[in-house]
Amino acid sequence: MDKKELGEFIKSTDQDLEVKEGIQFAEVTVPPSKLHPLAKMLREAEQTQFDFLVCISGVDYGQDLGTVYHLRSTKFDHTVVLKTRTSDRVHPLLDSVADIWNTADFLEREVYDLLGIKFANHPDLRRLFLDNSWGFPLRKDYVDDINIVTK
Repeated sequence: MDKKELGEFIKSTDQDLEVKEGIQFAEVTVPPSKLHPLAKMLREAEQTQFDFLVCISGVDYGQDLGTVYHLRSTKFDHTVVLKTRTSDRVHPLLDSVADIWNTADFLEREVYDLLGIKFANHPDLRRLFLDNSWGFPLRKDYVDDINIVTK
C-alpha cells in the first residue's frame, strides 16, 4: 500500500481518527484511549502487518506532552506514523505498546526518563539514563539550577 491507501485503510477502521498524507508517510493522530487498540490492529491486520516499531519519540508541545510512533511492515515495506498527546502535564499517562512490540520496553523508558510520560501496563517502567535527582530535562519548562544553560 502507498501512504494514501494506507491512510484510507486506517480511516475505514475508525472514522474519528485524523489521518493525513504527510510528506513521507501517512500520519494518524490518535486519541490516547485508542492508541493501544489501533496499534494492535495495525500489527495483526493481514493488510498492514506492522511488525517493526522503528522508534518512539517524546514531544513537549508546550501545552501538551505526546509521543510519535514510527511503524514499519517488513513484509509490505510500508511505514505509518502514529501521534498521540495528553494535556495532563502533571501526571501524563499513555498506554504502553510493549506487549505489542518488545522494543517499546526501552523506548518508553527513555521517553519516561526524559519527559516524564508514564506508560500504563509497562512491564518495567523506571528511569533509563538519569537518577531520580533529575527532573525531566527535555521538557520546555525544565530548569536546571546546577548546570545553568541559557540562550
